[in-house]
Formats: sequence, C-alpha cells, structure tokens
Amino acid sequence: MTPPAAAPRALDVALTRSREEIQAAQRLRYAIFAEEMGARLHNRIPGLDHDRFDAYCQHLIVRDGLGQVIGCTRILTDEAARRAGGFYSQTEFDLAPVLALAGRFMEIGRTCVHPDHRNGATIGALWSGLAAFIAEQRMDYLIGCASIPLGADDNEARALYAELAQRHLVPEPLRVKPHLPLPRRDGVARSQYTVPPLLKAYLRLGAQIGGEPCLDPDFKVADVFILLSTRRIERRYARHFLDRDQ
Repeated sequence: MTPPAAAPRALDVALTRSREEIQAAQRLRYAIFAEEMGARLHNRIPGLDHDRFDAYCQHLIVRDGLGQVIGCTRILTDEAARRAGGFYSQTEFDLAPVLALAGRFMEIGRTCVHPDHRNGATIGALWSGLAAFIAEQRMDYLIGCASIPLGADDNEARALYAELAQRHLVPEPLRVKPHLPLPRRDGVARSQYTVPPLLKAYLRLGAQIGGEPCLDPDFKVADVFILLSTRRIERRYARHFLDRDQ
C-alpha cells in the first residue's frame, strides 16, 4: 500500500545565522527586483542583490516546508545605522524631523516574497518575525520605504499618493523631504488605483506616510517614507502581529 503523504510543514521565520542564509535571501531579492521588476542593481556578485547596508543589517527569512527561502526582509537598527553612516531611507529623504523623536528606531527594507507564495500566510510569517524583534528589542518606531510602481508615467503614482495622503499623512512638523522629488506632469490618471501589497500592509497596521514621494530611477518606482509607532498599531492586527493581548 502507498503510505499517506506527509502533511506539509508550517512556514518557518527566523533571523539568518550564516553567510549562506544571507545569500539565499539575496538571491531571492535578485530574482524579484532584477529579473521580475527589471530594476537596475549595482551588484558586484552575479545573481545576488546586495549593497553596503547588508553588512550592518539583520536578515529575516521565511522558509517553506522544504526549507526554501520564499520571503525576506532586512532590519537596520538605530545602533547599526550609526555604524553604517545612516539609514537606507536617508539616501532618499531628509529624516531630521522624524529622527528627532525620542525612542528607538528600526528600519526594514528590501522586502520581497516569491511569486508562488504571495499570500497571507507568508506575509503573516514575516510580520510575526518582525513583531518578535520589536518586542525583544523594545523598539518604538518602525521606518522604511514603500514603493509605488510608476507605470507608463508618473501620474498614477502621484495620484495614488495624493489619495492616501488625505488619510495617512503625518503632521506637518514630522514631514520629510525627498532628495529627488517625483516630477509633476500634466495629464489625467486613472480613477482607480491599486495600493501595492507592502504599502497596504503598513497602512493596515496604522503606519503613516511621511511626505512627498521620492523618485527611485533604478527601481522605476516612487518611494514613500513610512513611519509606524509601535504604540499606534491597530488593535485588530496587534493580536496577530505583536501579541499585545499577552
């Protein structure tokens, strides 16, 4: 008789513990950013997405039941950012108003998920790993860049930003300024906009948009700066991601 198939193992989320695990995350990043999105990466090692911040980051990965890396993000704490010469977000924005806030900061970036696993389970696993890190390290703020695809022109990205800013923009004293603002162009954008999944996840957790978008020509996107106070996280998501009820 044919034995029954083993039940699939649950997803595993953990910080990397070796160079091989980091490179597995960098291979996934290359596949998504370079091969799928067509981004222009300044990588020195073929097949890997890497930059100068990787050496200072902690890398969070999600594995499937076969042990394959299917999702990843990287974490840059405020202490590590001082050694790195700043946060990645500071290459795109003047963060002086935000960094003047009292408390500990952590930045996440280079977040991506394998196309076969873009579902709630994988995203939930990533957020649960981030939640554990936030709680253990007693972080007060999570920051990062969330991307809006440009499409054929910049109008849709600017229109989507304008719509989201009506409900999610930080107060004026906390506004950040982009180093390369998204150009203003004449034209009419579509009336319906698709909010990218990562940006949608941030906003559902209670994050705010820091100000005008920054143009990222290498990735062909408009980046918006995200500020999330761990005290403002929406209660209905906190139970899933931060275990506040505990």
